[in-house]
Amino acid sequence: METQASVKIRNEWDIVQARQLGRELSKEMGFGQVDQARITTAISELARNIYLYAQNGEIDVEAFGKVGRIGLKIISTDQGPGISDIRLVMQDGYTTSGGLGAGLPGVKRLMDDFKIHSQEGRGTEIVAIKWLR
Repeated sequence: METQASVKIRNEWDIVQARQLGRELSKEMGFGQVDQARITTAISELARNIYLYAQNGEIDVEAFGKVGRIGLKIISTDQGPGISDIRLVMQDGYTTSGGLGAGLPGVKRLMDDFKIHSQEGRGTEIVAIKWLR
């Protein structure tokens, strides 16, 4: 099983590729269909945010172990404008794209662990983990 892979996000087809990568790796790791769907949805949202707001970034997906646990880690990085108010974008219903506003709060709900670091003018890094049960 390949344990780490990356997709550069520059266009909408890259979003599809990142989703497929997440689905394949999560299936190989033994995640059930519901968790596979959660993982691919989270990846789709993160990749879409890169495409819409930063125009250029990367989704890394990796299988890893930690103290007897196995997890799938998604790392979303970009060198875009950054997020000026993380608390605001983490509110349910907040949207700047006219979408449903599920965005980052939705990713946080779908995954088991979620961390975001952003600096205005430098970009954003989001790390989300789903643990295999």
